[in-house]
Formats: sequence, C-alpha cells, structure tokens
Amino acid sequence: MLDSFFRSLAENHDLYTEALGETAAMVVYSLFFSTIIGLFLGICLVVLRPNHIYENKVLYHLLNAVINVLRSVPFIIILIAIIPITKWIVHTTIGVRGAIVPLVFYTAPYIARLIESALLEVNPGVIEAFQAMGASRRQIIWRVILKEARPGIVLGLTIATIGLIGATAMAGVLGAGGLGDVAIRYGYQRWEPDVMYVCVIILILLVQLMQSAGNRISKKLRKH
Repeated sequence: MLDSFFRSLAENHDLYTEALGETAAMVVYSLFFSTIIGLFLGICLVVLRPNHIYENKVLYHLLNAVINVLRSVPFIIILIAIIPITKWIVHTTIGVRGAIVPLVFYTAPYIARLIESALLEVNPGVIEAFQAMGASRRQIIWRVILKEARPGIVLGLTIATIGLIGATAMAGVLGAGGLGDVAIRYGYQRWEPDVMYVCVIILILLVQLMQSAGNRISKKLRKH
C-alpha cells in the first residue's frame, strides 16, 4: 500500500500541488473575511447582552436569533441557496472565487459563537476594575476584553480553520476545486483509490498542523 501511495504521489504531484493551492486559497480568503465579520458579531453578542457595557436587549435577542438561524443551515444548502448572491458579488459561481462567498456565509456565524464563548471567559471583575478607573467602553473592548481573551480566540479560530478545511472539500462537489474535488473525481468517479488516499492524508496532515500551531500560539499567549 505504501508503494502505491508514494507512486501516486510521484506521478501526480502536479495535480496534488494545484489542488493544495486551491484549498489553501479557499481557506485563507474565507478565514480572513469570516474572522472580520465573526469578530464583530461576537463582540456585539457580548457587549449588547443584559448587564454589559452596551446593554440592548432588543438588538441582542435579534442578533442571537439571526446567528442561530444561519448556523442551523447545512453548508451544502447554503452553497446552493446563495448562488444569486455569490454571482452578484464575485461574478461567478464556480472555482475558488465562487466557493469563497458561501464559505464566508457558513463560517462567519460559527466564528461569532466561538468568539462570544472566548470573550465571556474574561473575568467580569477585571472589566469592573477598569470601569472604576474611568476607562471608556471602547478601551474596555480593545484593551481589556479582547486582550484577556486572546488565547481563547486563537483556539476558536483554530477550530474554525479546521472546519473550514472540511467545508472546502464539500465545495469541491460544485466545481470549486481543491483536494476534496480531486478526491471525489479520481477516488469515486474514476475509481482511483490511491489518489483519494493521498488527498485524505494531505488533509489529515493539514489539520494536524493547524491544531498544533493553534495550541502552541494559545499556550504562549496564556503565559503573557
């Protein structure tokens, strides 16, 4: 089996390199936009809740419900349902560009919940202490809440990145390219299991790499 694995790796290295590049592009661009949106939504979910610095029950419950709805829709449904929006934004629904919009729709609410969980771990006593010292609400968000929650945020983004890698494999079904697309086309449709195994092993290594890097960065931040 190892022989066939390395033979496939050597014979199709161009295919794997191209697919890895497509997967990396989908993950990097989607993670960038999802993190910006998810960070904003996560902060809003925390500071708008009752007894917090920007308390607004109506907005909090509305935002909470919207995020719950978006998170309840499976990715494969989002992929198809927002095709008109995807076409309007990036002028195509296929390839890497066509996959980024649904990936952002899928990941941003998920990141918002992870950010919310990380921010809620900040000791309320620390926030009250800074309020007593006269810190503004903006300073409390940027210099207290986000700073204290950095290790949890890093771990949350690590989990989101791993989920995003899995979602890119599903995006391959609609011609987005990437390792998932290669695994399905060659492993299932052409029945070349060696190619599928190589893609799966590359994906496993990617996930291990992301998890190790996230754990290490989070651990380092906890020491500071």
